[in-house]
Amino acid sequence: MNADSPHTIPLRQHVQTTVSQYLQDMGNTVPENLYQMLLAEIEPPLIEEILKRTGGNQSRAAGMLGITRNTLRTKIQRYSIKVPSSKIIRPGR
Repeated sequence: MNADSPHTIPLRQHVQTTVSQYLQDMGNTVPENLYQMLLAEIEPPLIEEILKRTGGNQSRAAGMLGITRNTLRTKIQRYSIKVPSSKIIRPGR
């Protein structure tokens, strides 16, 4: 589905639904550091998907994410993210 499809659910709604379900599943347990926990759960797959989309090009990935390349590299290291290779393999080398 493309973003213009009437059946596309906005990302915000997915997040809200997921957070609501998480809190419901916790019952009477009060979460601590929920903001940091959510960031730690969301950032790695976000960065991984963008790096896949850019073929491992960290400059392009940083641009898509709206962060500096140094910030991206820090996050890659923090989360031990494997960066896809963007090397061009030439036959006979």
